[in-house]
Amino acid sequence: MRKRIVLVAMMTAFGMVGTTISANADAEMGQKIYKKKLRKACKVSGIRFAQNHTQDEWQEINSAGKLPEEVKKICPSLDLEQIKGEWWPSLYDFFYEYGEGSSHVPKC
Repeated sequence: MRKRIVLVAMMTAFGMVGTTISANADAEMGQKIYKKKLRKACKVSGIRFAQNHTQDEWQEINSAGKLPEEVKKICPSLDLEQIKGEWWPSLYDFFYEYGEGSSHVPKC
């Protein structure tokens, strides 16, 4: 129950300050975070993970404050507590940048 409360609080905080935080985030940092913290648990490359949704879908998920939930849905073995709160905007930028339909190809 405590984990759920913390997760809801994190999502609420990002929903209120998402535009401010996104200005400091970037896809390259998100790629590095994915490679170091998510790839092993998710057992897929960054491009395969990002292509689970289109760029518009990633944007809707992020705007709704459901990015951590969606990442957990795609990668059930991932421990969300290992992902620092300040990393989510960069991860979003990475997922958005390389989402389905994007012409960009990440290096991981």
